[in-house]
Amino acid sequence: MIMASTSNMNSLKAKYTQAVKQNTVGTLSKVDPYGFERGNDFDYKAFENFESEYLAVLARRTIKWDKMMKNGTKRKVKPDRVVKRFCRKGIPERYRARVWMDVSGARKKMKKSQKNFYQTLLEQPNQDADFEEELTESIKTDLDRTFPDNIHFKNGIDSNKSKQKDLLNILTAFGRHSPTIGYCQGMNYIAALLLIVVKDPEQCFWLLCALIDDILPAYYTKSMIGLRAEMNVIDDLVREKFPEVQQKIDVYKVPWTLVASKWFVCLFVDVVPTETVLRVWDCLFFEGSKVLIRAALCIIYNIKPAVLSCKGMPDVVQTFKDVSKNSAILDCHLFMQQCFIETNPLTRADLKKLREKNRELIEEEDEKYSQKQRKSRPSR
Repeated sequence: MIMASTSNMNSLKAKYTQAVKQNTVGTLSKVDPYGFERGNDFDYKAFENFESEYLAVLARRTIKWDKMMKNGTKRKVKPDRVVKRFCRKGIPERYRARVWMDVSGARKKMKKSQKNFYQTLLEQPNQDADFEEELTESIKTDLDRTFPDNIHFKNGIDSNKSKQKDLLNILTAFGRHSPTIGYCQGMNYIAALLLIVVKDPEQCFWLLCALIDDILPAYYTKSMIGLRAEMNVIDDLVREKFPEVQQKIDVYKVPWTLVASKWFVCLFVDVVPTETVLRVWDCLFFEGSKVLIRAALCIIYNIKPAVLSCKGMPDVVQTFKDVSKNSAILDCHLFMQQCFIETNPLTRADLKKLREKNRELIEEEDEKYSQKQRKSRPSR
């Protein structure tokens, strides 16, 4: 029994050491494990306090994932209740790409597609020259704006060290794959983070397809009806769950679109710390877009005291801009636990009704506006 106990302790220690090496480059480093440069205002002390506890969590979770994944030899992950529970507690870095591809349906989409579909999209421009020109120009305009503080993207598209070329290819391929959507701002951040984590551009393309084609509401259509409806859903839910917050929002006339639209368009990238984003994505790829609503409500839950102390609209807007500095949101493990506790009750059926109701209301508003525009046009 003593030998078995010692063996387990040694195994835990080894996993802990591995987790440390994979997820941190040292507290004195100016660059985080994902390549983001830490700014002058980065709170090293707060991060060290969080990391000292989180690395132990990673070590324990890695041991359990290794057992389930048969130390990496398991070829396919079937989305069942056990995997769902594991995803909620975080996927180790070494398994993230494989698990995301399986539980999101991205791998299935890739296998069902024609051979070399991704490469074909890159080699064959859209027959509509105007569309192709607009697509390329829109994407290239945003390339240099995408993670300028990340070592993987800051060297320019012509650098061998830069991932900008891969990012351009992924976004171009998606635009050609889905010309009714093309390219929208926000996709660049999602694709860029996918590249950092998954690394393989083709898999990133298919994960982006799974997200936009299957998982997310219509955030990226020209009318952005899905996003606009989502803002109204947030209004409804905050009014129900955190009425004091909504009262402040109403008093100072702060539209949810102003403070929260980026959360959904960018899937929380460049909004909350990267590790927190990835933990949200671990659940998003498995459980769907309901997780985004939970994450949004959880952010509001954590910044509630700050919002209630605001003295005007500028204060409220600034409070929402500073969410990444909130210690509870930095602690991604605590944050994800809160997501599934503090946002309840929130059933899938109720969320579906809210989304349908608000989408119908927006469609009616759009139709009334169109009719008004048609009537105001001078007759010929």
